[in-house]
Amino acid sequence: MLQLHLNFLGRQLERLRVPRSREKTEETTLAWKHGLTVHLVRPPRARRYLLRLQSNGTVRLAIPRRGSRAEGLRFLERSEAWLLKQSTQWQKRNAARQSWAEGTHFLFRGEDVTLRVENEHLQFSDQIVSIPPAQSDYRKLVFAHLRRLAERELPLRTRELAQVHGISINRVTVRAQKSRWGSCSARGTISLNWRLIQAPASVSDYLIIHELMHRREMNHSSRYWKLVEEAFPTYRLAEQWLKRFRLDGDYLAGAD
Repeated sequence: MLQLHLNFLGRQLERLRVPRSREKTEETTLAWKHGLTVHLVRPPRARRYLLRLQSNGTVRLAIPRRGSRAEGLRFLERSEAWLLKQSTQWQKRNAARQSWAEGTHFLFRGEDVTLRVENEHLQFSDQIVSIPPAQSDYRKLVFAHLRRLAERELPLRTRELAQVHGISINRVTVRAQKSRWGSCSARGTISLNWRLIQAPASVSDYLIIHELMHRREMNHSSRYWKLVEEAFPTYRLAEQWLKRFRLDGDYLAGAD
């Protein structure tokens, strides 16, 4: 009888509970400096001030339930330098995602190349790509071509280097990781980012060796880095390139 009574009370309380999807979030918009638009919101469950640059380039400032707009604006001012850096990076990413036309520059095998259009074909470096009818944005077309090159070349090169260094691997995959150049699984699968086709051959080889050495040491210990140095003595130069041209989502970001 007591259990039935408790179940009844539980159902009544559940009906009174407000679903999360129905909770309202107060919001006001502020035209801030540097041309940034700031949305001040008060999420019901927010416990601290949070600042975030959104995918559309606007700023979201979350104010906790017991916080004040004035303190939120002071938090915004204190975060100005960080916010400007984030905004600059967003502008670069946004520009890189714009339509690609004749004259667009991008990296290919470590070189800055220019996209040309001749006789219904795209040309860059030694590459020629057919242009489908009514195609005006060449970005996806170029990326698809680069990925096909990577899928053909990177697995072959990985198996060559694995044989040179006497390392056994099971499989090589080429993927579109958002923030990693490569990985190695405990089962012997090497996964490489297709954007390695944009890097110099020396950097691409280093990345492959970096992952192959994980077949001997599944960590980044001093012993692991000794193995890397023995296999690739100039690995620090390759690391410098990777730090300069870092992965940022679907964008290859260069250093300022």
